Amino acid sequence: MNAVEQTEQGIRLRILLQPKASKDAIIGLHDEELKIAITAPPVDGAANAYLMKYLGKAFKVPKSAIQLEKGALNRHKQVFIPAPKAIPEVVRQLLENL
Repeated sequence: MNAVEQTEQGIRLRILLQPKASKDAIIGLHDEELKIAITAPPVDGAANAYLMKYLGKAFKVPKSAIQLEKGALNRHKQVFIPAPKAIPEVVRQLLENL
């Protein structure tokens, strides 16, 4: 699977998460994953909760609609974003290059 996969229902992302970064950003492709940096620390699920909130804002969907499919306790994650109303430029470019 690629880092970004578009389906009829939404977008699936394979993510390499960098917690405790200096700023929040979708950095780009790293091997076969989309690297995302967030400022939240990796303790007690704080990074996962923050990631869902960040992706919700970036894709303009409720954070409760985003599904963490794999990697709850890992930096390597897979998330599904149903019916995004916006697509960040980095992700749009990856989709166009498929």
